[in-house]
Amino acid sequence: MPTRFTPFLLFAALTTAPAAAQLGLPQVGRTVNGVLDRAGRTLDPVQSAVGDVARGSSRLADARLMRLRNLVRENREVLELDAAGNPARRGELLLIGASDAEVARVEAAGFAVLGRERLNTLDIAVVRLGTPARQSLAEAEVSLRRVLPNATISADTLHFQSGAPVSGRAARLARAAPIDQPVGVIDGAPGASIPVAAIRGFARGAPTPSHHGSAVASLLQLAGVRRIAVADVYGTDAAGGNALALTRGLDWLIGVQGVRVVSISLVGPNNPLVARAIAAAQRRGVHIVAAVGNDGPAAPPSYPASYPGVIAVTAVDGRGRALIEAGRAAHLDYAAPGADMLAADARGQWNRVRGTSYAVPFVAARAAAALDTGVRSTLDREALDLGRKGPDPVFGRGLLCRNCARKK
Repeated sequence: MPTRFTPFLLFAALTTAPAAAQLGLPQVGRTVNGVLDRAGRTLDPVQSAVGDVARGSSRLADARLMRLRNLVRENREVLELDAAGNPARRGELLLIGASDAEVARVEAAGFAVLGRERLNTLDIAVVRLGTPARQSLAEAEVSLRRVLPNATISADTLHFQSGAPVSGRAARLARAAPIDQPVGVIDGAPGASIPVAAIRGFARGAPTPSHHGSAVASLLQLAGVRRIAVADVYGTDAAGGNALALTRGLDWLIGVQGVRVVSISLVGPNNPLVARAIAAAQRRGVHIVAAVGNDGPAAPPSYPASYPGVIAVTAVDGRGRALIEAGRAAHLDYAAPGADMLAADARGQWNRVRGTSYAVPFVAARAAAALDTGVRSTLDREALDLGRKGPDPVFGRGLLCRNCARKK
């Protein structure tokens, strides 16, 4: 009978790392010596959340809202809030699967067609619309829904990386047995010291090496994946990680690179375009593995982890304890190592990392290894039950890749 663990959740564990790193702050690009440093913005309310056990969860959620608003304020040339209050690309809405007659109607209502494209593999047509003059993005979204009440309409909302380097010492993990099935990654680009099979940019300035994308790719390699294809959806773009970039990247990974498992260590709001793209990918037999984020259990459900059928992943530390800052999704599937370990940055240096971002590569690797035997059934057999008996909202159906966490 395998050893069972009981979660020991201390909010004071957050003090082992800077608050900005723990909480997955929205990232603003800054290129230094060819490496994209997507440094988090540390805010006083975030710092004050650390160590407050009684109110920690709500403070994490409050800090999330404050930093999103600050992000938009500091990048107002390219960002604004959509009708739901989410950061999105300024002055642009997405019309999905519209007919020519519908496009003509919105043009007559004052919207400008900025571009049209078809994502062939996912079979999705998208029209990019410029908002009318003197209307905010939120106002234009409401106006467009009045013109086309039955259409699928979306702001180009942003998604954020859900992990960062932290201070302290940790050990490098041992490399697992080779996995021949390729894995796709939607993230920032890895540095040259983490060679991958293919990489393509889907944002301004992409591909540009990033520390987060490098860490994810390096952990996939340690987990045994031999062939990694990366869609860089950030580049140097302040509006990087947007819904259209994610969808374009997913289309390329499936159609050109032929991957059947995609690792997404990003979190954002529910977006109709991304939801449709993921559903289309799943119909083609693709497994999407995504992080629940680091905004705490009081935050709204994270996406794409919350979409139906997506393998939603949380993280544990080196002692099998759930990360207190882990977010939530509409469902939770598995936990995997996400702290007390090293991952490579864009310069090839190994740093201690923490966050649900870093659990995703391990689960994606196990999913790739199980493609020929049935992904869900195989992962369920591999999972070590943690916490209360059976599936639970803290660890899902159990811990995967526990042997991947062996230290060198």
